[in-house]
Amino acid sequence: MWLYAAVGLGIVVSDTITKILVVTNLSPGESVTVIPGVAYLFLTRNSGAAFSLATDFTWLLSSLAVLVVIAITWYAFRQLASKPWAIGLGLIAGGATGNLMDRFFRAPGFMHGHVVDFVSVFNEYGQGFPVFNVADSSLVIGVGLVILLELTGRRIDGTRHVSSQDDS
Repeated sequence: MWLYAAVGLGIVVSDTITKILVVTNLSPGESVTVIPGVAYLFLTRNSGAAFSLATDFTWLLSSLAVLVVIAITWYAFRQLASKPWAIGLGLIAGGATGNLMDRFFRAPGFMHGHVVDFVSVFNEYGQGFPVFNVADSSLVIGVGLVILLELTGRRIDGTRHVSSQDDS
């Protein structure tokens, strides 16, 4: 549980710090080249989910994210005995919480706040690929890790599932 909490807290802190730096130092629509042709900083705000989906349902996205973080934490508290799972679930919970902080504390108001996104790849103005943030990256990596763990038979309780085909 300590590793889960440390990873989640680390993501929330790094997401919050990067968002503060970007909002303080960039104007909306301004682009800063990090690696030409590859990575740019481009401040935008997203009221919806990935790809700006569900923009009119910010309150629902916020509610679902709260439930996900509670469910993951409850499940981890009861079952978690695997370091890779602790990292994966910590990344997911930290990413969801990072974006929830925006939903709670940014304009236009509680449960309706717009998420600060600022990493643009392949285009300096966020075209062709979604603009994202540390929390979004954490969510994607965490979900990918959890899927990989499941596919390779590694369980949250630290055991490893061996299929009957592996016995032959």
